Amino acid sequence: MSPRTMKLAVGPILYLWERNVALEFYAALCDAPVDIVYLGEVVCSKRRVLQREDWPMVAQALTDAGKEVVFSTLALIEAESELATMARITDSAGGCVEANDMAAVQYSAGRPFVAGPHLNIYNEATLGMMAAHGARRWVAPVEIPLTTIATLGATRPPGLEIEVFAYGRLPLAFSARCFTARAQNRPKDECGFICGDYPDGITLYSRDDQPFLTLNGIQTQSAAVQNLLPHIDALRSAGVDILRLSPQSQDFPAVIRAFRAALDSADAATRLPEPSLPGGYCDGYARGEAGIDHAG
Repeated sequence: MSPRTMKLAVGPILYLWERNVALEFYAALCDAPVDIVYLGEVVCSKRRVLQREDWPMVAQALTDAGKEVVFSTLALIEAESELATMARITDSAGGCVEANDMAAVQYSAGRPFVAGPHLNIYNEATLGMMAAHGARRWVAPVEIPLTTIATLGATRPPGLEIEVFAYGRLPLAFSARCFTARAQNRPKDECGFICGDYPDGITLYSRDDQPFLTLNGIQTQSAAVQNLLPHIDALRSAGVDILRLSPQSQDFPAVIRAFRAALDSADAATRLPEPSLPGGYCDGYARGEAGIDHAG
């Protein structure tokens, strides 16, 4: 029996990158061995390095290269302007959107959408409700262990795909406050887009000088990088359809190649070199342990 076929997805850029860097990144993805690319802003509505006219151009280039394109929406909608932006994205996406807030779910009702990782879907009843609203894919919250994903996968609504956050710093929480601005003694409304100086966020260290968390605007992430490459067989067994790789400014092309090789060949190496970012790797949540743990 042949191994379960899984697809490879690149999640939305969670950081503020310069416009030319972001465009070059997406241009490179046209030739990268990935199946799905998520576009758009999830963290902060003030981040508009790529303008409204840029996104259709990027999406068309990726579509022409054979990639499935999904537009992601904000995880924390606080203002009428953000609600209007979400509605515009949903109406003009031309395909599917990733809903990361219940407002996007309600607005998308009856149209196909991806239930994003920030919707906090943890049980069969909620998963069924989302499918009834039009969800065709569920991106599992990062803290759910693979055993629970397997249980939900066994009873999932027909046709619903399961996607798992397989690589990247773990998105943990959002706040109305901007942590990056505060770290620079700036008010949120006068941030000067200081987060653009940190293309992979600001690493916070514990009192014993260990990397602990990462600040990314209003988002808190892990300092360690989740790496589920050694768990490819367990992911297949759990019924996972898609692996999400979260963009980082360092090492990312090599990460894509390693995951693609592991999906295409059972004999491929399932270990990556230590990441260039501080914090090392983690995989605790997937194993039902503390998220910061790493099996090694």
